[in-house]
Amino acid sequence: MTTAPSTTSATPAGPSTPPSAPPTPPQGSRLWVALQPILLRLHFYAGILVGPFLLVAATTGLLYTLAPTIERTMYDDLLVVEQVGDTTAPLSAQVAAARAAHPEGTISAVEVAGDPETTTRVVLAVDGLPEGAARTVFVDPYTAQVAGDSLTYGQWLPAREWIETLHSSLHLGTVGTLYSELAASWLWVVVLGGLAMWVARAVRKKRTARALLVPERGRPGRRRTLSWHGVVGILAATGLLVLSVTGLTWSEHAGARIGDLRSALSTPAPELDTALTAGYDAEADPHAEHGSVAGAIEDHYLEHGASWDGLTAAAEREGLVAPYRVTPPATHHEAWTVTEAATSWPMDNDAIAVHGFSGEVLDRVDFEDEPFLAKLSSWGIYFHLGMLFGLPNLLFLAATALGLVVLVVLGYRMWWQRRPTRQQGRGPGPLLGRGALRQAPLWLTVVLFALAAGAAYYVPLFGLTLAAFLVVDVLLGLRARRRARTS
Repeated sequence: MTTAPSTTSATPAGPSTPPSAPPTPPQGSRLWVALQPILLRLHFYAGILVGPFLLVAATTGLLYTLAPTIERTMYDDLLVVEQVGDTTAPLSAQVAAARAAHPEGTISAVEVAGDPETTTRVVLAVDGLPEGAARTVFVDPYTAQVAGDSLTYGQWLPAREWIETLHSSLHLGTVGTLYSELAASWLWVVVLGGLAMWVARAVRKKRTARALLVPERGRPGRRRTLSWHGVVGILAATGLLVLSVTGLTWSEHAGARIGDLRSALSTPAPELDTALTAGYDAEADPHAEHGSVAGAIEDHYLEHGASWDGLTAAAEREGLVAPYRVTPPATHHEAWTVTEAATSWPMDNDAIAVHGFSGEVLDRVDFEDEPFLAKLSSWGIYFHLGMLFGLPNLLFLAATALGLVVLVVLGYRMWWQRRPTRQQGRGPGPLLGRGALRQAPLWLTVVLFALAAGAAYYVPLFGLTLAAFLVVDVLLGLRARRRARTS
């Protein structure tokens, strides 16, 4: 009788031990195992579908960082005085010179520069100009001579306005603003998801913190592209998050929701009281019948009482520092205002309301009394515009925009490198597999949907496009199942 050879004949005798069960991963590891496929798929879809919007926003933003230099070069004859003098002419003389050269329209504001080499701006409201535009006359503050005039859009001259509009709306009007808001709505999601996966990859491979910032060496391929994508992403992450948040705060849809949230979380910002409640009888004023419409008060009324020189004297007494903006009253029942207009750090934009006849300061609002969230919003906007810290601010924005361009390009390159074989076609790589949400624990799915719903409320374009992604993904999955059954 033949016996089968024993499979344990080479094993030394001894007490038998049951096979050990695989070690149970820590709770944090199990969570990441469930979360990582969801983040990967979301990051992938956002990169593929929102990537073009991010690329356009980055390239136009990179151009915008050159806008201050372009503006200074093109309009040097308007912006810069020929020679810095010892004393400045009275503001009334500067305004009179501007009105002698341009009597059309009415004066809406006078902007006194803080830079001794910069001209004074007399801003005129004139009929027939493009929407948002004004006619601005530039006056040498030392000689009171007119240097020239130009259309202006707020603080910006036409060239800078054109570049800014290209970045914000591609010159497509309201519809165009959706592109930039969509880019800002998804940028923070893409960055945070990418950061989480890059750090988790380093932890899994037991790499040092320094290795997070150093691309892997090796033969060219998708792994090397991924390494560069991760390193550039972690270097640019802070700037990209700041640009996303600050861009959303003054966007059309998300900006309104974020503003409501800010108002709910902080005390109301103090408002400057410009109403003339005492010391002025409008019916007894012989000029009160003129210019009852906002922005239409005539020059002869503005020269009565305190006038322009009285306003600058009141500003000096109150300690206001140029640059500041002197604004005439919109109606005869309101006071003049003088508001500091600094856009760089440190900001201390105080404002006063001044009686137009007596020169008395009726009210004052200091920037330090503003709620912190309102200050933070102002700082963020000026940082986004490259004004808060001057040249270093612009260089930081340029580097961040360039980093975003590189990230998008590398992302598409990785998709290209994922195609099954280099011999089969020239198309990009396949889509990532679906089913991550079905495999995740129910509680994690509920939490993710709750977070997505909250984000969608405050960032509506994110919510709408995310819902569209999910619908399309479900439809594609159903079609794939139907085809599989048929085949």
